Amino acid sequence: MLWVDLMTYLPDDILVKVDRMSMACSLEARVPLLDHKVVEFMARVPAHYKFTLRRSKYLLRRLAATYLPGEILQRPKQGFAIPLGRWLQEDLRSWMEDLLLSSTSLERGYFNAAAIRQMIHSHVSGRRDYSQQLWALLVLELWFQKERSRGGAA
Repeated sequence: MLWVDLMTYLPDDILVKVDRMSMACSLEARVPLLDHKVVEFMARVPAHYKFTLRRSKYLLRRLAATYLPGEILQRPKQGFAIPLGRWLQEDLRSWMEDLLLSSTSLERGYFNAAAIRQMIHSHVSGRRDYSQQLWALLVLELWFQKERSRGGAA
């Protein structure tokens, strides 16, 4: 699985995103643990030094403990997610409402207008987080519009 990640997930997904986003922000990003000498060395290290049943990155953590305090090494993994929920409540709210509640969208008949209104209201008021569902509907609606402009049936 490590080899599959190294050959597919990293170059085709994670590294592409890091590269694009760092360049977009005029940042120079480096991935020192992917230096070919480090990767080649780790390919020769036995699995029990890489991970245990309860611990990932075993050897790296042991090395890092020499240089970093425990609270850094013990903290949970953090994602790098966009604040979609807040954006749909604030900055993108009118765009979302205009798009999902437009006559074009509702007349198509694929969306239940009352259900969409309820989801938007619940999300905007903070009663329930519908950000993922609303985002999926927005993307679908944009696709419908694009297909229609290209002469498709949507």
